Amino acid sequence: MAVRPEGTPVWTDAMFTDAKAAKTFYADVLGWTFGEESTEFGNYTQAYKNGKAVAAVVPPMPGGDTPPQSAWCLYFASDDVAATAERIRAAGGTVLMEPMRVGDFGSMCIAHDPSGVVFGLWQAGVHEGFELEGETGSYVWAEVFTREPEKSDPFFTSVFGYDTKKMTGEDIDYKVFDLGADPLLGRMRMPAGDFPPEVPGYIQVYFAVDNCDLAVNAAERLGGRKLFGPMDSPFGRFAAILDPQGAAFAVIDVRTTVGEMPPLE
Repeated sequence: MAVRPEGTPVWTDAMFTDAKAAKTFYADVLGWTFGEESTEFGNYTQAYKNGKAVAAVVPPMPGGDTPPQSAWCLYFASDDVAATAERIRAAGGTVLMEPMRVGDFGSMCIAHDPSGVVFGLWQAGVHEGFELEGETGSYVWAEVFTREPEKSDPFFTSVFGYDTKKMTGEDIDYKVFDLGADPLLGRMRMPAGDFPPEVPGYIQVYFAVDNCDLAVNAAERLGGRKLFGPMDSPFGRFAAILDPQGAAFAVIDVRTTVGEMPPLE
């Protein structure tokens, strides 16, 4: 697999207090299977769809007083995580976990932008990231949800060199980031009143499904909660879900589209 350009979404994982329950939930909702727990790396466990790596789950680090809130973390490709971490600081972001090597798999770093949106960096070693994308049960898209786009926009463009385009003809503040080709990432201003004030900005990860409504039904049957949707769009029929341990994600059937694609400028 060719090395992905710096700034390309390359991997996602989430920490769960009850990793076993998380595996049961996502196996049913997204059809994932799971590999062996990597005891050397905190029981990190990869998820697979059709035998290809699509994500991972991990229990909290031992010794913490309060388990962290479960959340999906999106990692962006980096040619040099130490150098990217310095750009993060220079652009007003905060490095939460200093660059560290993960065996021969690669190197990582965790940070947040000036508005508090958490994300990761991944410098590939033998683990190059997603082995399957854009197909059922795998990563397909992500959006930065922020209350302060005036902080997030210049940050992400500065750190990763993105070009930006604004969606027109819609009553929303929405942009897409790219590296001169296909869109890589969306950015949505969190509408006032739609999110409780205690909910911080975050990156919403979208996983592809064959049927959005059935995926939502499965999530609710297993204790998840629908945040909004299912709803139709030119991009597909989608819904946002909160899993039983509080991690937000979205599902989308990209083959069921309604309406014309909004123009970008």
